[in-house]
Formats: sequence, structure tokens, C-alpha cells
Amino acid sequence: MRKICFGLVVLFLSACGSNGSKEQALLDSLDTLSIEAPEVSEEVISDIVQQIPSPLEISVLLKESGTKYNYSMLNSPDKASNYNNNFQKAINLGIYGTDLGYTNIYEQNQDAIGYLRSIRDLADGLSIGQFFDFETIRKLAVNSNNLDSLLLITTRNFNNINSYLQDQKRANLSILLLTGGWLEALNITCQVYSKSSGNEVLKEKIGEQKIILEQIMLLLSLYEQDTRIKAFSKELEPLKQVFDNIEITTTYAESTFEEVDGVLMIVDNSTSTINITDEHIADITRITQEIRNRLIN
Repeated sequence: MRKICFGLVVLFLSACGSNGSKEQALLDSLDTLSIEAPEVSEEVISDIVQQIPSPLEISVLLKESGTKYNYSMLNSPDKASNYNNNFQKAINLGIYGTDLGYTNIYEQNQDAIGYLRSIRDLADGLSIGQFFDFETIRKLAVNSNNLDSLLLITTRNFNNINSYLQDQKRANLSILLLTGGWLEALNITCQVYSKSSGNEVLKEKIGEQKIILEQIMLLLSLYEQDTRIKAFSKELEPLKQVFDNIEITTTYAESTFEEVDGVLMIVDNSTSTINITDEHIADITRITQEIRNRLIN
């Protein structure tokens, strides 16, 4: 289980600086879909990306829970042509990325190819299609033995996209990509848990998302000069209110070294206890599905 860390706030404060002039300079550089917006450092976004369970990680977790493949939980790739503005394209590009990971882990090759086509169309619509080697991704996506390679390529693509969007003063789209993928992963996990209640691994994974949502909303708050993003942040508020009632207690333990494949790694031995009830999950499931359905329809 991936440990939760709290590096975002430190990185965010470092990026903003400690005096009023630096903070004002950051605010003055606001970049939204139509207005200049704050430049969020790659380190900040990278920190969140590393904490968010990847679509493939979530999919592996779901498959290991013994649940069967369920295409009806996903966003149909046929809807891609319905997304006409950058907000819709970015959010649903993230959603489709999660759906691709889900189809991949269950070896649903034909469905995976359908999502690749939609991802390509949306990426082209956002002028970031050049960062996707679709032929390589297609080959990897239809072979579940290549999960590590697929994850590496998709992570590298996101980093390249983020750098490009930063340069183009469109960094807000990176946040929307990230949020769409996260929301879809949470939605799928909740749907699966509702059919296999009592699965403590899934229950804990859902509870962990409290920290991720806090970080995402912090990033979205930087772009609230854009009316769509401001409205979207308000839509997430009811979800945050439910997560606020979930207690996460971290017990510190000294880190140790461990050799992995000949490389010395630092192991974080701290543990987290998540106090989440089925009532919490029922509310999270309902609200997440409502938000997600408004985004895809």
C-alpha cells in the first residue's frame, strides 16, 4: 500500500515564497483557460502524481479483489466527440486514461484500442497529441505483461505535457487532467466496493483519498479566476465535506534502508490508521458518481 505523504504544502509554500511581493507576483501570473494564471512548479504536480494511485495500480487492486470486468462503469469512448471546450477535453482525457488502465489490466484489448483512439482525439484537440507515441502505447496496452513499461511511458508523457503546458501558460490543463483521472479511479473503486463490501483494502484505499482531494482542491483554487474551474471546485465541496469526517492518524516509525534489485532504497516505516465507515463510503460513492456523470455527459 502506498504511504500518504504531506510534501505538497511544503512545496507549495516554497513556490509561493515567504513575503508579500513574491505572493503577489504569483497571483499576478494567473493562467486559466482564458486568463494568465499562477505557474505551479513541476515539483508540486510531480509530488501529487506520485501520491495518487495510478490507474493501473487501482485496476490491479480491483482485479485482485476478485471482481469481474465491468465495462458499464467506464465512460464510453464514443462520447469523445461531444467534448467541445478545453475544460471538457482535459477532464475527460484524464478520465479516459483511467479507463484505459482498467481495460488493460483485465486484458480487454478491443476496448483498450477504443480508448486509445479517444485519448488521441482529445489530446490532438488540446494540441498535446505530439507527446503520445500511440503505436507504442497500443502495443503495450494490449499486453498486460507490459504494465510497468506502460506506466513508465504514461508517467513520462504526463511530465512532458505538464512542462509544455507550463511554457504555454496553460498549466491549469495539467490539473484538470490529473483531477479527471483521479475522480474516475475513485468512482470505479467505490462502485466495486459497493458490490464487495467488507473488502478492507478497498475501504482503506478510498479513505486515503482524503489527502489527495485536499491537494487537488488547493491547486484548483489557484485557477478560480476561470469560471468553469471555480464552478467545478464548488462541485467538489460536498465530497470534501464527507472526507473531512474521516480521521487519518499517522504513527511515525524511523525509516530504514532496504536493498531492492541491487539498489539501496529508503523505506518509510510509518503507518496510517484510517477511520472510515460504510456510511462515509456510501456518501462518497453517491457524490462522486454525481460529479463524474455531470462531467462526462
